[in-house]
Amino acid sequence: MTFFNNKGGVGKTSLVYHLSWMYASLRKRVVVVDIDPQANLTAAFLTEDEIEELWSKQRSGHTLYQCVKPLTDVGDIIEPKLQNIATDLYLLPGDVELSGFEDSLSNEWPSSMGDYNLYRPMRILSSFWQVMQKASAKVQADIILVDIGPNLGAINRSVLLSTDYVAIPLGADLFSLQGLRNLGPTLKSWKSLWNKRLLNWEDSSDHQDYPDFILPKGEMKPVGYLCQQHSVRLDRPVKAYDKWVQRIPQVYRESVMNEKFQKKIKQEDDPYCLATIKHYRSLIPMAQEHRKPIFKLTSADGAIGSHANAVIDARKDFKLLAEKIASEMNIDL
Repeated sequence: MTFFNNKGGVGKTSLVYHLSWMYASLRKRVVVVDIDPQANLTAAFLTEDEIEELWSKQRSGHTLYQCVKPLTDVGDIIEPKLQNIATDLYLLPGDVELSGFEDSLSNEWPSSMGDYNLYRPMRILSSFWQVMQKASAKVQADIILVDIGPNLGAINRSVLLSTDYVAIPLGADLFSLQGLRNLGPTLKSWKSLWNKRLLNWEDSSDHQDYPDFILPKGEMKPVGYLCQQHSVRLDRPVKAYDKWVQRIPQVYRESVMNEKFQKKIKQEDDPYCLATIKHYRSLIPMAQEHRKPIFKLTSADGAIGSHANAVIDARKDFKLLAEKIASEMNIDL
């Protein structure tokens, strides 16, 4: 599952971080993959010293980029080396150098619709999927959760083509709504174009030469959206928040699900709305300081009084969300 919106600042990375911990606590083995060149998710899991060591030593397979980098020359994908964060929780770290791989993905996209020599372009375009499958097989993972950056570039296209399910985090503002309008048609276009490439591959001589080469199906099934809770601010009254949040059900149906909007549905009553994500304002810096999810904070970390109650609420909220998403992915908890 990939969490994606081409508009930034919607809490996507925090969602992936907390859900990965929740699934691990529910005894599901999780591989978290950071495919955002900004590597914010990696920074949530690892200290700066640990990240510096990974990036400076450039040890083979220790980040996603290091796994796919040989493809830019004459090499092949390298076996990923995962970071064991906790019981049943593994991380394939991100890398700021990954942005340099964008050109390779862009160049090979038109080549993959040629008449011959298709193996290399298809290998490069599916490289993220190949690495994630290797990572999953290595630890017998139940779930792969992926975080990507807020854009519609070649890196994100290859990630989405590797994805079975997509969840869309949203803010209640014009920019999130416009991002949603762009996102739906883009996903449909990518899926259609990838299906053409799969058919082209099956008809090619390369397909006969590489019978064991498996490609992702590019399902990209939307499981729903998540909306950030209103934050009370003097410059943004509740009415302005409601104006945008109540438009989300219609835009999601029309742009993402390709459904005709029959009747007005409130966001809080929308079955496509997976959750309204609370802010947990004072708990966030506390959790970041102790490098743990907010629902694992204890009194020793400073979560006492009202904070302790908020921790309990957060655990209930994320458990409910994890169950809802697992149900959409047909995963038994």
